[in-house]
Amino acid sequence: MSFRSISALVLCENRLVGKSLLACLLALSPIFGADPIERYLNAPFASELVAAPGGGEVAWILDEAGARNLWVAAAPDFKARRLTSYKDDDGQDLGDLAWSADGRFLVYTRGGDLETNGDIPNPRNLPETPEQAVYAILFDGGAPRKLSDGHGPTVSRDGRVAFLKNGQIWMTTLDAEKTGAKPEEAVHTKASSYELQWSPDGAALAFTSYRGGHSFIGVYRIASKSVTYLDPSVDHDNSPVWSPDSRRIAFVRRAYSSAISVGPVRDAQTPWSIRVADATTGAGRAVWHAEKGPGSAFRGMEAESQILWADGDRLVFPWERDGWLHLYSVPADAGHAQLLTPGEFEIEQVSLSRDRREILFSSNQDDIDRRHVWRVAASGGKVSPILGSQLGEGIEWGPVDVAGGAIAFLRSSATEISRAAVKIGNAPVRDLAPDSIPADFPKDLVKPQQVIFPSSDGLQIHGQLFLPAGGAAAKHPAVIFFHGGSRRQMLLGYHYRRYYSNAYAMNQYLAARGFVVLSVNYRSGIGYGLNFREALNFGNSGGSDFNDVMGAGLYMASRPDVDPKRIGAWGGSYGGYLTAMALARASNLFAAGVDMHGVEDWSIRGDRQLTALNVDELREIERTALQSSPLADVKNWHSPVLLIHGDDDRNVAFNQTERLVEALRAQGVDFEELIFPGEVHEFLLEESWIKAYRAAGDFLARKLKPQ
Repeated sequence: MSFRSISALVLCENRLVGKSLLACLLALSPIFGADPIERYLNAPFASELVAAPGGGEVAWILDEAGARNLWVAAAPDFKARRLTSYKDDDGQDLGDLAWSADGRFLVYTRGGDLETNGDIPNPRNLPETPEQAVYAILFDGGAPRKLSDGHGPTVSRDGRVAFLKNGQIWMTTLDAEKTGAKPEEAVHTKASSYELQWSPDGAALAFTSYRGGHSFIGVYRIASKSVTYLDPSVDHDNSPVWSPDSRRIAFVRRAYSSAISVGPVRDAQTPWSIRVADATTGAGRAVWHAEKGPGSAFRGMEAESQILWADGDRLVFPWERDGWLHLYSVPADAGHAQLLTPGEFEIEQVSLSRDRREILFSSNQDDIDRRHVWRVAASGGKVSPILGSQLGEGIEWGPVDVAGGAIAFLRSSATEISRAAVKIGNAPVRDLAPDSIPADFPKDLVKPQQVIFPSSDGLQIHGQLFLPAGGAAAKHPAVIFFHGGSRRQMLLGYHYRRYYSNAYAMNQYLAARGFVVLSVNYRSGIGYGLNFREALNFGNSGGSDFNDVMGAGLYMASRPDVDPKRIGAWGGSYGGYLTAMALARASNLFAAGVDMHGVEDWSIRGDRQLTALNVDELREIERTALQSSPLADVKNWHSPVLLIHGDDDRNVAFNQTERLVEALRAQGVDFEELIFPGEVHEFLLEESWIKAYRAAGDFLARKLKPQ
């Protein structure tokens, strides 16, 4: 990090009384001449859009420079307003939005770990651990009211609120403040419960009970205070969904397997099925089985449940039968699965229309490196775009039916971050909060170009190319970005997940600093079908995705506008792993890198259980995993690297970076580190993102640009 950047951070941290770090850095940027990365990150990011059960209202979360708030809008004018008034970048997450049946209340979770459901993080390193609590707030406004410690709330039709606390099911009511009722534990098991689903009549609560090697679907009856487990077995049951008459429950069953999971999905060994059970007696039966071959391993969609109970007593679900994730429907009393979304594309976020006759979803149909919103009848028929026949260059996702012909969704573009929008009938689309973008948000953002280049083993790889001002007249330094996941896909615009929206902003920032930037959608990512996602020997089973790293490096080196001696790499999580692989195996091509919370040694993962049956298999897996890791080739690593990691990371253990630092020191490799005490994997503080990306930009400029 440059002296000026360090000085600005120190001065700001000394001035934080009554100010945010963001505001201070903005003020000092002109003084110190620093590139203002905070301008690229300070636009509010919209997420978790939900419609009221009765129709007419919609709510979403807006992350405003680290302060997360609820926003709402209602028909007919859909004028947006902020419902909560949290003001600080305090690292307290907000989510789990749920409506009351009458639309009068919204309930939500504030605080805690909403990513991995671990213990409560404390990124501000406060003397006392922050709380995680369930709150209720009136749609018409007022102060939020704490209902209880816990998370994951859901509201019954008569105002009961079920939620999770320490893995158990608790309950309270929306009117507890008036009645004086206290939250109480409703169901206690020797297991962790999740996926709470109220019956339509409000008389019972379905849930998934995770018990390690197996899981059950349970039903808790309010009147009798009793629990019934549906059709229990040794397998993994999840995703319960009620029939409209509250008499039956459909759920997904995945067969138990003792095989050690590594590398691509073993399709033939992991069959799955859909079962329907009587919600009172627990008796159940299979109504549909996945066929062996492609799609016999379950892959889910983003939805309230993995099964939607549609009109006509049909069950809608995701399946990869033809190598692409599509929607299918089957009669609830068994029958043939009907394909609803044919073609070489993948569905993602899915919801059911209010009349249960249509499925609303996002996919990359006809535009493989973007997302658009579509609709199709649950009984089958033509798939049609919600926004009309001209897809355009925008990105849309998460559609919900708000009633009265209005469909709300989230959208972005190459130059606009995620925001809530609505389309009413044939009227033009309009944003719900058009004035939320800050005045200083960059106006000269690059529109990335789609590029397709060969991997070093010939596989065709998609990427997004960001060109700096000045064109091809001069040779620029270059940076190659590898996303995390690896089950992700970067798009030709701002991403629908905050982590990757930030990464897209970082690529824009690097382009503004004069770098040619290539964002790589390497094998094992989504969007290009099952065979691409489940590529042979990727990651810990052989590192075959390094071929895509090399292909990207050689592609950039061949460009006339790139200086082949000044190519760097950066990425986070799985992208950090690939960045480290680039530096460990190809330091002659990659001159520097930024590795954010990356995996450095696959063999030290702690989730493999040694038994007499798998000892030989486990030893071979660990040998392959180590050979697929950056640490296996660290002797060839000589390019400088910046390592960034939060020490409360629940996704990639902090000891991964500890091990790498030890190896780099022994090798005499030039490295720098930026460690965030108390931060998790997806940083909870906006301040952490600003510090990390500013340090990354400065590091790459120092190592790759002429001095």
